[in-house]
Amino acid sequence: MNIRVLIILSLFVGIGAVLHTVVPAILFGMKPDMLLSMMFLGIMLFPKLKYVVLLSIVTGILSALTTLAPGGQIANLIDKPITALLFFGLFLLIRNKVNINISAPVMTAIGTIISGSIFLSSALYIVGLMDGVFTVLFLTIVLPTAAVNAIVMIVVYPVVQKIMKRSQPITV
Repeated sequence: MNIRVLIILSLFVGIGAVLHTVVPAILFGMKPDMLLSMMFLGIMLFPKLKYVVLLSIVTGILSALTTLAPGGQIANLIDKPITALLFFGLFLLIRNKVNINISAPVMTAIGTIISGSIFLSSALYIVGLMDGVFTVLFLTIVLPTAAVNAIVMIVVYPVVQKIMKRSQPITV
């Protein structure tokens, strides 16, 4: 593994962890997962399976440590690796077919919806609250988070791309 890539990925995870910690809870201790947008950014910049797996495990652990949701610790550990691998597969399918500045926010919104669905399903199963709560939480937490993460990606991705092009080339 390339040390430079690992340092950049750790910076993304660190920024995501700070955002995940400071964003206030919205409903039942649930809060938007800003760590996801940083994980998706890392996957798009360094699309190799070994980086995706490492990034997803670290993201899941940090997300589990900072969550306030009941059952969220285990749910985050389940959710992040599955979401990262699905996002990685989606990215590999469309990266050469669609302009990345358009596909990055769209894929981020789709990835956030996938992540939120997996997280809510596993967390609600662990807590035992499957009766109609999923739809309410999906509409009030997951969809707004998907929109916020897409907006974050619209702003951040082009900036990070320019910084990466101007900096010393990184061989992946």
